[in-house]
Amino acid sequence: MVAKVAIVELEKDAAQSLRHALSLIGKIDDLNTSKESVVIKVGVFDPKADHHTSVDVVSAILKSFNKAPQIYIAESDNYKGTGSERLQKWKTLFSERVVPFNLSEDTDTRMVKIADEKIALSHILFKPNVLVSTHILRTYDQGSVLKNLLGVIPDRRKVRFHKKLAATLMDAYEAVGGIDLAVLDGTHVTFGTAPKEKQAPVNLLIAGRDAVAVETVGATIVGLKPEKVPVIREAMKRSIGESNIDNIEVVGLSLESAKERVSRSMAK
Repeated sequence: MVAKVAIVELEKDAAQSLRHALSLIGKIDDLNTSKESVVIKVGVFDPKADHHTSVDVVSAILKSFNKAPQIYIAESDNYKGTGSERLQKWKTLFSERVVPFNLSEDTDTRMVKIADEKIALSHILFKPNVLVSTHILRTYDQGSVLKNLLGVIPDRRKVRFHKKLAATLMDAYEAVGGIDLAVLDGTHVTFGTAPKEKQAPVNLLIAGRDAVAVETVGATIVGLKPEKVPVIREAMKRSIGESNIDNIEVVGLSLESAKERVSRSMAK
């Protein structure tokens, strides 16, 4: 099956934009059911920095899963603070059905092997739950929606995995049974080198069922060569997802128009 990735305009109504993107890739009726809970893994390293998916885009994802009995917005602890503290970025979305979930506090876990370590991962990450990974459009060559998987590891000492990051991320991917939906928030493109990173508005939304393909399209849009992004190379090595941009069916806005938009925005 050919991997489809949608690139659409991120309108003021983000939910409408995401609905359009999902219609272009074939909808998610098999994921949006009354039988499966949904886990939205957000990526928020530092709550003081605006380097995470916006409230509007996460809200759009929630609305796309209107049949799910329970939706968890999930994050883990890191040295910047607890997952619970950092999840407060999305507190306006919390309800009886939509709840914050700190992966580091779960006592119901399953042991898996990641980067030659035995790691206890939260039970909510495993099937039949639906896993959504959402992150930002950025030039960071270690990834975005796939790099987000580092946050499923519950302890704060995640820095130890950076020397073998690509393998760690793909081990985590395989351990939880993969990502069911990947959403790149292109409200802005984040570029430059930390701590002096910059942001420029581009108002794009990128979505697909194949997270590797979404990562590949995102990398291409921001001017990276996907084959040089370590986590994409590791996915290719393991035959996970589609990492060849020529084999990905880009629907909606063209890849070239998205690249031009990002390039112009970063040049301003």
